[in-house]
Order: sequence, then C-alpha cells, then structure tokens
Amino acid sequence: MGTGDKEEESKKEKKSAGLPFDLTGFIEGRIGVRTQSDDHEKSASIGETRLQLDMEKQVDMFTFNLTTDFLLDPVVDDYGVDLESGKGLIDLREANVTFSPLDFMDVKLGRQILTWGTGDLIFINDLFPKDWNSFFIGRDDEYLKAPSDALKAAFFSDSFNLDVVYTPRFDNDRYIDGHRISFFDRGLNDLRGRENVVTADLPDDWFSDDELALRLYRSFGAFETALYYYNGYWKSPGGQNMMTGAVTFPKLQVFGASVRGPVAKGIANMEAGYYKSASGSGSNPLVRNSEFRFLAGYEQEIATELTASVQYYLERKLDYDAYVASLPPGAIVDDENRHLITLRLTKLLKQQTMTVSLFNFWSPSDKDGYLRFNVSYKITDSLEVEGGGNVFYGAENYSFFGQFQDNSNIYAGLRYNF
Repeated sequence: MGTGDKEEESKKEKKSAGLPFDLTGFIEGRIGVRTQSDDHEKSASIGETRLQLDMEKQVDMFTFNLTTDFLLDPVVDDYGVDLESGKGLIDLREANVTFSPLDFMDVKLGRQILTWGTGDLIFINDLFPKDWNSFFIGRDDEYLKAPSDALKAAFFSDSFNLDVVYTPRFDNDRYIDGHRISFFDRGLNDLRGRENVVTADLPDDWFSDDELALRLYRSFGAFETALYYYNGYWKSPGGQNMMTGAVTFPKLQVFGASVRGPVAKGIANMEAGYYKSASGSGSNPLVRNSEFRFLAGYEQEIATELTASVQYYLERKLDYDAYVASLPPGAIVDDENRHLITLRLTKLLKQQTMTVSLFNFWSPSDKDGYLRFNVSYKITDSLEVEGGGNVFYGAENYSFFGQFQDNSNIYAGLRYNF
C-alpha cells in the first residue's frame, strides 16, 4: 500500500534543527461532495484541513514515537476531542515506546497502528481496529487503520517467529454509525444517518474486556506461512440490545492461517479463518452467527508499470438453518454464502510521479459493489495533489454495499510533506 522503505528512511533522515527530537509531518486540505442527494447526510462528504506532526526521540535503548493529527472539518462541525473515535480537533495516531529487552525480543508499548494478514483491503485474521468512515469518504488509505492501545511483543527464533498483541481494553472499529455515512438499519427497515446516530453498548472495562491476538509465522523457501488466533469481540457491531436498541459487540474467537508466495510470474496468497461467535448466536437473531471466511488472491505486473491483482472472498454463515428459523416473519434473510470478487489495477506514469489506481469490489451473491478510483501526482518531492471517488452500487438498499449508494462521492486533496 505504501511507496516503499526508501521514502520512510528518507523521512527519518530529516533532522529538525534546534529541536531535541526528529520531526516530520504534513499539512493537507481535502474536500469532497456526494454525487447525489442523501436525505440523511450533508451534500459535502469531507472538508478537512489536517496537520500531522510525527515526533521521534531515541534515548539509549528506547525509541519514543508520538504522531498527532490536528484537524478542522466544518462538515461534521464537531471540535471536541474523543481520542477513541478520532472525532474532534485531535486524532492521536501513535504514542508509544519501542525497545528490545532481549536479543530475540522486541516490544512496542502504547498507542500504535497494527496490521497483519495477506488480503488487499479484505481482512480475515487482521482483527485490529479499522476506520470505515475514513475509507468511504476519501481520506488517504493510511487512515483505514485505526490505532490500538496495546502491548506488542515480537519473539524471534531460527524455527519460527511469534507476535503477541495484548489490548487491555477493547478497541472497536470506527464503524458506520450515521455520523458521516448513512446506512440501512434492519431494525427500522429504513436508512438512517446523522439525525439518528447509533448508540453503542461497548465492552470498556480495563483488563476484563481485553483482547489477545497471536501470529505464529515462518517461511518455507519463498513461501510465507502463518497461523493466527484472536480472542476478543466483534470489532464492528455484531448484535443489539433488544431493551435499549443499542448495538453490542458480542464475544468472538478467530482461528486462522495464511500462505503467500511466488506463483508463475506473480504473487499468490490464500487465507482462511473460523469466526466463533458468542454462545447461542445461531438461534439468536440479535447476535451475529459464527462464520467461515476464505480468501485467495493473485498479483502480477501485466505490462510496464501496470500491476493487476484479483481476489476471491467467501463469507459462509454457519448454523444457517437455525439462523433462518430465528428470524421474525418478514425479516430480511441473508444468503448462506456471500461471494466477493475484487480487481485492482495500478499504473505508474511520468517517471513514477503519477499513480492511477482503480479498485472494484463486486458481489455476485449480493448483486452489489463498490468502486474506488484515484489519481495522484507528485508536483515536487514535498507537494502532492490527488483526486478520486467512491462509487457504491447495488440492486437492494439493504445489501452490504447497496445500502451506501447515497454516499457515493468524489474528492480532491493537496498535501505538503515536511
């Protein structure tokens, strides 16, 4: 997703004269509008001015990192500070310390961005928080990953490597709640948005409502393999409190595996996961069922500076008969299997200073989809301009992507890096 290690190294080489720490960052303006009217949201989708300051300081064996975003956006017109949701004047992206207490062990403690798995914009065993609002309104791709307040310990050996991530209090997704994006509420059987924002019953007790994520990985020749385990909660709402109407986050365990490596002239990957939902979920219409998820993908350069990738994704609802039997008369019935196919095309132009990209999600089972397109151009090493769009389509207004059709938008941004 990024532009490589060279740019990152270049950023870190920049020294801030007169400051006791390294300072990098950017200032950015970004605007966007819906391409059609939405009765539940404003016509403008984004209108941000954002300043990011990234500070790093090394003291003996410890490296301290602090990344803070300051932003103004009259579209939401909310300038309080909520560090969990990222809403308001300040979004604290990172605040952590990294050190190596042993030769075979690295530790990162504090707020950090976490990710693993093999999917391209599809996540099976990556159960770290995502910001779906950012993804849908045209922010930079980096903002899809929301921060975690966690301890990450990485252990290395000749046989295998192990990553352990412990989050002492549940970190949920920055999910679609109507604040920015309208969506279909099956309880109301209608669309809802900022006039009726979702309320949530979050697991938020320190050390009792915690999360544990493990990754055991090693390479066999050119192939990277991994086993995964997660114990926590559904990251986006997976249930509802019948008495209050608040959305809930039921208990969840995930067991998974992945493999990635060269095939023919490209790179192939496969990943699978078993989602074990809360006890009794199969017969409870207010709790999301257990699921089996599978992903297969392939990426290859098909022409000079033109890369294509395809993915097939399956989401199979388990205990399906019990699920159907539990629904009230007239309720929307999901298919047992949800199929999704993705296509990404990326073209580099003008000595790699211009990038043209297209990414399409299409579900033959839901008969809906989501098209993302973007063109970015580096005017100088520090100044970059971009434009793009998010287009949702579908046969029904209650399907996964179809419910967002009124949120289709185009956007433009200008960023200066320092």
